[in-house]
Amino acid sequence: MTFTFARLTPELLITDLAASLHFWVDLIGFRVAYDRPEDGFAYLDLDGAQVMLEARNPASRQWLTGPLEVPLGRGINVEIGVPAVEPILSRLEQAGWPLYMAVEDKWYRAGDVEVGQRQFLVQDPDGYLLRPAASLGRRPVARGQIGQG
Repeated sequence: MTFTFARLTPELLITDLAASLHFWVDLIGFRVAYDRPEDGFAYLDLDGAQVMLEARNPASRQWLTGPLEVPLGRGINVEIGVPAVEPILSRLEQAGWPLYMAVEDKWYRAGDVEVGQRQFLVQDPDGYLLRPAASLGRRPVARGQIGQG
């Protein structure tokens, strides 16, 4: 392997590996670090952001805590740090892929600074919510903002 494994890597159960690879690789920009097509599995990497995709197979050993119903991944969004969101947005637009939330510049308080990011939300073929985000930098928190929820 020519990359470093992330210390936390989500593994997403999916319904169609080819459809998911089209989305994750061709549109979002990940690369296949390695795969096991015979198992419906692929390990993806995008500059250190990593995710595993595994096609749902009732005959395989898969850990399910409840029924899988689309959209999958309810209650979670996966933030992916990217250098810029515009190339991803362009590929999604060319493919006619809808956004869940339009691009926005958002600032979040982190202690005594705010960190900014340009971000948007998009769902993969199984409904998993992705949030590609490019840094806008840091700035001081406006006076009176610290301690406010």
